[in-house]
Amino acid sequence: MKVLAIDCAASLCAACVYDAASGRELGRSVLDLGKGHAEHLMAVIAEAMKSGGLAYPDVGAIAVSVGPGSFTGLRVGVSTARGLALALKVPAIGVTTLEALAAEAAAAFPARAVLASLDAGREEIHVALYDEMSVLTYGPAVAALANAAAMASEHSAVLAGTAAALIDQSAGRPFEIGPRTATADILTYARLAAAKGQGERPKPLYLRGADAKPQAGFILSRQKN
Repeated sequence: MKVLAIDCAASLCAACVYDAASGRELGRSVLDLGKGHAEHLMAVIAEAMKSGGLAYPDVGAIAVSVGPGSFTGLRVGVSTARGLALALKVPAIGVTTLEALAAEAAAAFPARAVLASLDAGREEIHVALYDEMSVLTYGPAVAALANAAAMASEHSAVLAGTAAALIDQSAGRPFEIGPRTATADILTYARLAAAKGQGERPKPLYLRGADAKPQAGFILSRQKN
């Protein structure tokens, strides 16, 4: 099966095509945009498909990062994945950024618990804890920094994600640290999706509401019209 993977969870606009049967990446395209995923994603996908020598009928599944991450980026990535899956009559498979980061940390530190974490601001952390067999045992959830540090200490976990350094400092003890990025390599999403297989339709994982909200006066004026 050929998997097309999409990631718009953070600053990257990324896509790759992956041959699950041979375990090979066939092609990829990655742009570091910050914003503007909607304007560039289809071109990024087209470039990944072209570099892999594939056409859309060759794709057997769509993998997509579902967050936590950028509020707008997640909507773009997930809606595109679901639209393509519907058009191609193939499954769309969601993979969280936390499980992808944890998978990369587990590859670097085998048989260890992993605490994947993303700095959510306001002294809060998006966290997910995986045991020595990479089985999810807690989260994804929002935790206070002190609680995340206590969890990491209790399980002697390897840390991963953008909040890894914060947790390390807060705990007052050193930890092994895997990737410190806001998202994993696009190939990691493809591999995890291929291993998971079809499940529920992916939807953005928002552990906390959007920071930007319409003003009350704007809402009232819209309701009056």
